Amino acid sequence: MTTARSSLINVSVTPYYHCVSRCVRRSFLCGYDKHTDKNFEHRREWIEKRLLMLAKIFCIDVCAYAIMSNHYHVVLHINLEDAESLSLENVAERWLSLHSGPVLVNRFMCGDKLSEAENERCEEIIQCWRERLTSISWFMRLLNQYIASEANKEDQCTGHFWEGRFKSQALLDEKALAAAMAYVDLNPVRAAIAETPEQSAFTSVKARIEALRKEQHTAPCLFPFVGNPREPMPSGIPFRLMDYLALIDWTGRQFRDNKRGQIDSTLPPILSRLGFEPSDWLKACTQIEYGSLVGSDIAIKAALPQLNRKRISGLRMPGG
Repeated sequence: MTTARSSLINVSVTPYYHCVSRCVRRSFLCGYDKHTDKNFEHRREWIEKRLLMLAKIFCIDVCAYAIMSNHYHVVLHINLEDAESLSLENVAERWLSLHSGPVLVNRFMCGDKLSEAENERCEEIIQCWRERLTSISWFMRLLNQYIASEANKEDQCTGHFWEGRFKSQALLDEKALAAAMAYVDLNPVRAAIAETPEQSAFTSVKARIEALRKEQHTAPCLFPFVGNPREPMPSGIPFRLMDYLALIDWTGRQFRDNKRGQIDSTLPPILSRLGFEPSDWLKACTQIEYGSLVGSDIAIKAALPQLNRKRISGLRMPGG
């Protein structure tokens, strides 16, 4: 039995969500399929380009992503402030870059003189589009529909390409956000596809490292790191980028060397700030996909009434 999106995604509870889509057919989403002796590696670029293009249009930021052989992960941030700051014309331009619009809105965009009733109706339509620009459901729909269409065309077949609806998890606090991002960025390392994060093709961590090498402040189209929480807090991920990269590097070494839970001299300070014990952190980084809510007991219990839910089903983070 599926759960209504309204009880899974609610920006008043948290703007951060971890989403996963898996391929339903035996043929690969990406990569090399030994069974059919076909290489679908080029499809990774399809997904990455489409994902980052949609991030420019929607008021939804990409915090992390990893594109694997038969599924992909994204950590998304709903940016309500961005959506509210857009003019009617800005909203219409963004939405019409993806869809054909009704004649009335096209007339509005061309500067035609409209009656009062026409203006009111036009504003209603565009305000609906404004809401859609903050909808993860619409974002994932336009990503998955495009990829399914292209893959079906290439495979010369029809039918479902994705395994039902995408899975979403609410990330209720900083600990949950850090664990989900690390889980996503380290997917290729955990799967033994890559030796190091910087070698993990089609991941956000590789994109961020390449941006640093080019002396760019942040990777294009990715939500920036803005440092530890403070007042006033700029819009962005509430960690320091270098702390996060140190955390990713340390965590990846534990996975690769099979040293789960051991403390070494390179333990990143970000773990202490977030209140993680090393063993708790490594557990979270391998079990993040459990449940639809991720956060401390307090954060999960506080979120349930707002999501119209009574039962706790999620990954409890330590502390809090």
